[in-house]
Amino acid sequence: MNKPDLITALAAREGLTAREATDIINLILGGFRDVLQHGERIEVRGFGSFAAREYPAHTGRSPRSGERVEVAAKRLPFFKAGKELKEKINAE
Repeated sequence: MNKPDLITALAAREGLTAREATDIINLILGGFRDVLQHGERIEVRGFGSFAAREYPAHTGRSPRSGERVEVAAKRLPFFKAGKELKEKINAE
């Protein structure tokens, strides 16, 4: 499912216009982005948690040329699934 699919599903389920559903999804995703950008953690009970993990600079290797390259330090988003979500996914 991609973002347009999510918007369509939300609009159909809740009786919203596509514009209202788009605004809601953008508000939620924008809020997540802003919180993660400031280095804070988001926890949605029963679903999981989102955090920005820090990765140090290191020397890597270019897969195309095989040359050594310096990879800059970076922060990347990380998601850890909650217990309830894991159980739902594995339920039969």
